[in-house]
Amino acid sequence: MHQRAEGGGGGGASGAASQGTNPLQNPDGTKPGLAPVSADADKKAGRDLIAKVKTADAGPKTGYDRDQFGPPWTDNVDGVPLGHNNCGTRDDVLARDGKGVEHKDGSACVVTGMTIWDPYTGKTVQWTKQQASKIQIDHVMPLSYDWQQGAAQWEKAKRVQIANDPLNLIPADGSQNASKGDSGPATWLPANTAVHCSYAIRWAQVSLKYQLPVTPADKKTMLALCGG
Repeated sequence: MHQRAEGGGGGGASGAASQGTNPLQNPDGTKPGLAPVSADADKKAGRDLIAKVKTADAGPKTGYDRDQFGPPWTDNVDGVPLGHNNCGTRDDVLARDGKGVEHKDGSACVVTGMTIWDPYTGKTVQWTKQQASKIQIDHVMPLSYDWQQGAAQWEKAKRVQIANDPLNLIPADGSQNASKGDSGPATWLPANTAVHCSYAIRWAQVSLKYQLPVTPADKKTMLALCGG
């Protein structure tokens, strides 16, 4: 009736698997979750990464529309992991991070139930598709933010990439995702303080991959979150 997906494991030390993967060990976003970063050496590595991020003041939102980033959760995306695998991006990311993943009858893609650790609240959630909005997919660097920081000038294909790149996607508590909106780290952070440095590292990873600057205030906050 249902299948158990691979994944739900993660990284490194015993006990870390249930809380996902250290982002420093997950540079392409294909491993599950967003584990807390607490070791001093990892925090320093995080600061070194964040230091490479360029800054620029935010541009206008003029012309921004979600459709500028392609159909939501399209599988028709080139150049990112999990693209063209015949499953939509949302289901790919749920299956990546969930444990005991159940699929719709007859489908290898559509996730209907799972257990998932939400890094933004630090809570383990029993999720079913009937409660779809309970777990939402957060764009770590929000699409409107991307637009204001330079994506407005990109070819559409590149915007479709950042909207569907697993590096930029974290399944998280729906109310957290809603409260974030298109905020950067200087104005919004996950409720779970244990992942603040991890969250900053992931922002830096996306920023550097797509050569998108962050605001000066956001970079300052990101460094501070990893002890800088």
